Amino acid sequence: MRRRNRPAGCACARAAGVSSMDDAAIARAVHVAAVVIWIGGVAMATTVVLPLVRRKGQPVEKRLVLFEAVERRFVWQARTAVVLVGLSGFYMVDRYDLWSRFAAITFWWMHAMVAVWLIFTLLLFVIEPFILHGRVHSRALSGDESVFTRLHRAHWALLILSVVTVLAAVAGSHGAVLAP
Repeated sequence: MRRRNRPAGCACARAAGVSSMDDAAIARAVHVAAVVIWIGGVAMATTVVLPLVRRKGQPVEKRLVLFEAVERRFVWQARTAVVLVGLSGFYMVDRYDLWSRFAAITFWWMHAMVAVWLIFTLLLFVIEPFILHGRVHSRALSGDESVFTRLHRAHWALLILSVVTVLAAVAGSHGAVLAP
């Protein structure tokens, strides 16, 4: 692995008593914070909001209003976080010259991060606003309560994929070899 312009915030600089917050450290901090907000929001929606929406004690219209209110408030946070993750991730790959990792199976978690990012980018910017939003709304209002169940299952799948990817990325970026 080649490194370009080793940042002052790296371990060797810290060992020499030099400390500074450089561009790469800022990019990493932005990246981690944005991932926490994004995947934390997916976890909140999956484990708190959607179970409430699926509960049948209230009319479907009220549950749909709850779901749409939460979604409307969180979607821009999620979109912003996903954009920040993409920009900071690309910046770090380029800054540290990590492109060769995409050719090595031992760094499969790099591919997983990009795949999860692409899935959510498509969902948040294309699929949800132009396809899913109208379908969920009309199906729920027509009395099709299975739409909430399908949404919940999809969120669980996305959450599990995201958490596995985060765990693998953290372990892999700290030296764990996660493939033969």
